[in-house]
Amino acid sequence: MAARTSVARAVRQLSSTAAAARRPSPFMCQRWAAQASQQQRLFSVSAALREKKYTEDHEWIEMSSDGKTCTLGISTYAAKALGDVVYIELPQIEMDVSEGDAIGAVESVKSASDILTPVSGTVAEVNSELEEKPANINKDPEGAAWIAKITVAGEPGGKMMSAEEYAEFTEDG
Repeated sequence: MAARTSVARAVRQLSSTAAAARRPSPFMCQRWAAQASQQQRLFSVSAALREKKYTEDHEWIEMSSDGKTCTLGISTYAAKALGDVVYIELPQIEMDVSEGDAIGAVESVKSASDILTPVSGTVAEVNSELEEKPANINKDPEGAAWIAKITVAGEPGGKMMSAEEYAEFTEDG
């Protein structure tokens, strides 16, 4: 019986301290109290926008957090299929591009392939490091070896796939 009452007393004490912790302090500024009472969001709405999307031509794009520019590159699957890259032709900065345009090319010891853009817009930046070291595209094609950043002039058209859909697509092909 004594154990029961001590457990019940402990539960009451814990619940009363938790309730007291939720009450604002009488010594706290009202503005700070309002901020303290607001719960933090545990997710970001822009996470879905920043998800990397893939095309059937084995390029990927990733929208920036502001939604105005996207980063473009070739997929890991394409880099492996090309083999050792020996030359890359990058697009011109401030070049206007339309969806489906060839904006450059990647040449390897096996073959050459055009780089197609899945979005319309203007080329804002290129990864000039790839001109000096084109083999970097084999090391990190979906990271540091991005090809261009494009200021977007609309939503991407055509079939854009998530990473899971692209993995299925490359297994089937």
